[in-house]
Amino acid sequence: MRNAAVAISFLLLPVIAGAEVRDAAASGFTTVNEVVVDAERSRAWRIAIHEVGQWWNSDHTISGEAGRLSITAKPQGCFCEDLGKDAGVVHLTVTMVVPEVLLRLTGGLGPLGLMGVDGNMTWEFEDVEEAGDKTRMKFTYAVGGYRPEGLDGMAGAVDGVIGEALLRLKAQIETGDAEQTSIE
Repeated sequence: MRNAAVAISFLLLPVIAGAEVRDAAASGFTTVNEVVVDAERSRAWRIAIHEVGQWWNSDHTISGEAGRLSITAKPQGCFCEDLGKDAGVVHLTVTMVVPEVLLRLTGGLGPLGLMGVDGNMTWEFEDVEEAGDKTRMKFTYAVGGYRPEGLDGMAGAVDGVIGEALLRLKAQIETGDAEQTSIE
């Protein structure tokens, strides 16, 4: 039942301000979310990768506990959730890493993993030249495949989840508390 509740809440989540559904069609969609954080790129990267369980929303996990999430930032690494007793979930697989610059993950996040779809999520980290020790973080997620009802109707909800995650990451980096999110 928890899995069904997670899937339903994922689909009903409102779109976060500042997020963009770049395109949407029955066969797929692309979302782009971007924020600037008040931190050096190395710090933003470290918290994004090594503290995912601190900033990811527990409502968007299978266990209900974001602390069970981890990212192994190497090719064929895993954005995984430990369910205990040798059980777990591969949410996404790491397909490219350029430390402190880019992380590419492949797969269907959340309920997308239960459908005939695949996705490519890219996390980019870039120094903001004109702003000193600030970092631009951009999450792009391109999803394609088959769903009888079409994928375009899911684009806004997926964009909302990714947008919320990025805002929570920003709050974690800047305040040490992902719950201190604010819509920009």
